[in-house]
Amino acid sequence: MPSAQAKICTEEDYYNLPENVRAELIEGNLIYNHAAPSRIHQSILMELSGTIRDYLKSKNRPCRVYPAPFAVKLREDRKTIVEPDISVICDRNKLTDRGCTGAPDWIIEIVSPGNSSHDYILKLNLYANTGVREYWIVDPGKERIFVYRLEQNHFEVETYTFHDSIPVGIYTDLQIDFASLDF
Repeated sequence: MPSAQAKICTEEDYYNLPENVRAELIEGNLIYNHAAPSRIHQSILMELSGTIRDYLKSKNRPCRVYPAPFAVKLREDRKTIVEPDISVICDRNKLTDRGCTGAPDWIIEIVSPGNSSHDYILKLNLYANTGVREYWIVDPGKERIFVYRLEQNHFEVETYTFHDSIPVGIYTDLQIDFASLDF
């Protein structure tokens, strides 16, 4: 007797979820986000999103910043849609009514205690393999920021603290001073 196989979910399954259900579709598997983000998570999200948005406007850059929930379909295979905490997209042709199709230029994930392996392992590899140019993991528990920059098909990493000013690799004239952020 053949064994039962797990259902491979697609983009249609993702978009047919009830509006109040948060999930990501990774390699055909729906991964549900059950817990609400913490206050510190949301404070960091707002501070970073605002800082990036203000920079983009002041420099008249074509890029756009989108905080979660914002759907990012990383591949055309229709089996991988993520909702990064912050996505920066510079190619407006990637933007659709539903979100983004293709790799954002810069993604920031803010670690929650219950899903750290999701950000440190699963998404790290996924983002490297799909061409995200810069990926930051902000870890409030460790007060560390891990900055991954894509260098010829693999990420190079640098580590910073919440007291550092961090250069943004996709812009030569932007540094984010974590010590000055209000969270």
